[in-house]
Formats: sequence, structure tokens, C-alpha cells
Amino acid sequence: MKLLKNISLIICVAILLWSCGSSPINNTKTQKEAPVVIANDSLEYEIIIIDPGFTFYLASTAHPEGFYSQNYMEARNRSWVLTWNQRAQSPSRFNSNIYENIIDYQANIDYGYEVNYKLFNYFLFAQRKYKMNLGGGFRNGRIN
Repeated sequence: MKLLKNISLIICVAILLWSCGSSPINNTKTQKEAPVVIANDSLEYEIIIIDPGFTFYLASTAHPEGFYSQNYMEARNRSWVLTWNQRAQSPSRFNSNIYENIIDYQANIDYGYEVNYKLFNYFLFAQRKYKMNLGGGFRNGRIN
């Protein structure tokens, strides 16, 4: 249950990002897209991403599941969550409309492949959409 409380912070971030406006990645989409649900039932863990364009990005731009190993994505997610959280704690230096909440991603928890895959791709999507760099070899919308 503690994880569900912590996930609410992530959901708030997703809602905030969703409210920031249309996506330059997907300008032609006219109908509302369904939210992407990231869940691991055995951990009672769920993230709902409603950022416009992410569903399209996941289906059209993201590498397919299996392209990256879970270990690789976990390492990137840990790094990107640290950067995200540092920025969320510095609203005077970073856009508080993007980095509104801290993300509780714990390195000692195995969230499974699907959770890591979708979170990893959300970070790629957000870096591209909001023209930000969370570090770790991301440039020009691609991982180096």
C-alpha cells in the first residue's frame, strides 16, 4: 500500500505534464488518447501516464519490448529519476510545471520489465517533448 501512495506522486507529475499543452511529437492527433497504464499487480504498483502524445510515441517511435534489457532500463530509470527529483526540488531553477512532484522509484524494488520499459520510454518521450536532458547519454531525441 505504501507503493500506491508513492505512485500518486508520479500520477500527479503525469497529470501536470498532460496539462502543459499539445505535443510537438504528435501535432496531427485530433482525438483524445487513452492513458498508458503501467502496472505490476504483484507489487500493487501502478502508474497512469496521460501526457498527450505518449501513447502514439510508444506505438510508433519507441523501440519494441525486448530491445533493451531490464538491467539497462533500470539503470537509466534510476539516473533519470534522481535528476528529475533534483529538479522538482529546485522550482526556482527548473520549470515547476514540468517537475512538479518527486518520483518514488526505489532501486531495491524489482518493478518488472513492463514497468521499467514504459517508465524508461516515458523519460525518453518527455526529454524529447519538453526539450530537456535528464543526462546519461541522451541527445537529439536519441540515446547515444
